[in-house]
Amino acid sequence: MQNLTDRALSKKNYDFIDIIRCLAMMSIVMEHSFSFNSMQYNPTDRLSVLTFTTVIQFIKFGTIAFFLLSGFLISEKINEYPPFQYLKKRTHNTTGPWIFWSLFFCFTMILNDIVCARQFNHGNFQPHYGLTILNYLKIIYLYTSYWFIPNFLICIAVLLIFKRWIYSYWLGAGLMICTAIYMVNIYNEWVEPRHSTAILGFVFFLWLGVQFNRHLDSIEKWLDKTPTSLWVVLTALTLAMGVAEITLLKYIHSVDPYNSLRPSNVLYSLCFFFLLLKIKNFTFLNYLKPRETTYGIYLVHYILVYSLLPVIFPWLRLGINQLSYVQVWCYMISRFIIVYAISFTLVIFISKTKAKWLVGRG
Repeated sequence: MQNLTDRALSKKNYDFIDIIRCLAMMSIVMEHSFSFNSMQYNPTDRLSVLTFTTVIQFIKFGTIAFFLLSGFLISEKINEYPPFQYLKKRTHNTTGPWIFWSLFFCFTMILNDIVCARQFNHGNFQPHYGLTILNYLKIIYLYTSYWFIPNFLICIAVLLIFKRWIYSYWLGAGLMICTAIYMVNIYNEWVEPRHSTAILGFVFFLWLGVQFNRHLDSIEKWLDKTPTSLWVVLTALTLAMGVAEITLLKYIHSVDPYNSLRPSNVLYSLCFFFLLLKIKNFTFLNYLKPRETTYGIYLVHYILVYSLLPVIFPWLRLGINQLSYVQVWCYMISRFIIVYAISFTLVIFISKTKAKWLVGRG
């Protein structure tokens, strides 16, 4: 994301950053566009269950990829500023647009309640509506895509605290243990098991991105010596592991069977990341202007998923189980195309106005 990966690209042109950033953002938009609760979509036939699980696992690399990319580009700037000044700079660049769009999201939820109250309850709200608004804020900041920014800034703060040892493998091992604890917690649920509340669960990937930057030449030489087919096979194998783990977590009634910090998904995300780094040749994606639009798309797309899609497809608001297998996937793909296209267009439009700061520009 533009503000999440600093402006180091102005100093060095890492083409693969834009490529992976664009694909990662697409995967996140697709994941949210495909998300349904069990009342809306609960397939029972084996083909539908397997297909849905495989597709969701296939697009689950985006979150970890963004932390890797962010760590990679943090390495470009982290030694140029004192820790507090660097954190202040990053906070200033990201929080303004994030606060605006997250509160705007809350406003759309309240507006929907106003419409419902006028239509069905003579304009009267439910008692203690203030608690409802507080619950909306809790949902927005903990269980929607807006969880990312606070978690990301906390991760940076942790890394800055240990800046002196940022290239130490002992630090990496300690951070990996933190991630491993969250992995185990997915099964034991000692604390809230969703990845969106894993405050220290992603710092390791930020640290790993820093190491990728430091050893990029060696990594690229190593990748050049490995066949693309190897990474395709490893990605396919870890994809299958991910599907199996999701199935297991569903069987034991996990709160979040699609958790990004699942061991299989961590392996899958890393393999897919190296596969993309190996291929690199996705220059056609530059037409989507990932450097300019990614952060803005992140900020606005979830609002469209929540507020716009139910209006476009009102007859499917209560569920899509009545659709055929082909119709279900046409519907899901349509949702993604609509959300991504409108998000992209809206971000491009806003970036040409004086309000361009709302999408992380200027």
